[in-house]
Amino acid sequence: MNIPATGENRSSTKYSRREMGLRLLWSVGRVIFQCSPRPLFGFRSWLLRLFGAKVGREVHIYPSALIYYPWNLEIGDWSCIGEWALVYNLGEVTIGERVTISQRVHLCAGTHDYRDAAMPLIRLPITVGSSAWICADAFVGPGVKVGEGAVVGARAVVVKDVPEWMVVGGNPAKILKRREINGQGPES
Repeated sequence: MNIPATGENRSSTKYSRREMGLRLLWSVGRVIFQCSPRPLFGFRSWLLRLFGAKVGREVHIYPSALIYYPWNLEIGDWSCIGEWALVYNLGEVTIGERVTISQRVHLCAGTHDYRDAAMPLIRLPITVGSSAWICADAFVGPGVKVGEGAVVGARAVVVKDVPEWMVVGGNPAKILKRREINGQGPES
């Protein structure tokens, strides 16, 4: 098999001049974000908004969380991104209201086209519906939609959409059961 050098990938333009400028500025902003004291959730929300994020009210994002590109992040009211979570938002990441993104979760909104020898960058969005919970150490891949009220179990690997109000787990993640709250389903 004749595979061309990866130079084609390295020399291609993946980001606009605007994005390159934002990335440069965010390299400084991110240091300030990570050095901010833990209780200053409002300050970190303000800082993310300054870089183009859409951040709702009473959002808690911990200083150890790594947000790659704030301008590709939207997060609704009363949601949380926990300690050491990685939001690799090359594509847009949209998080609804009252969502918990637990510690060390990896939301990966970027990949490469492995069918092309040049391995071009692909930026696919991730959407997490309101009232969902992504448990510790879970991985959510590019292009995935996690439905409203869904729960992704700890260390699950999600590469396909998760239906609303379902609990999934495993690698690859599979539906385990319907989520109930106080013994009742969401329609009750």
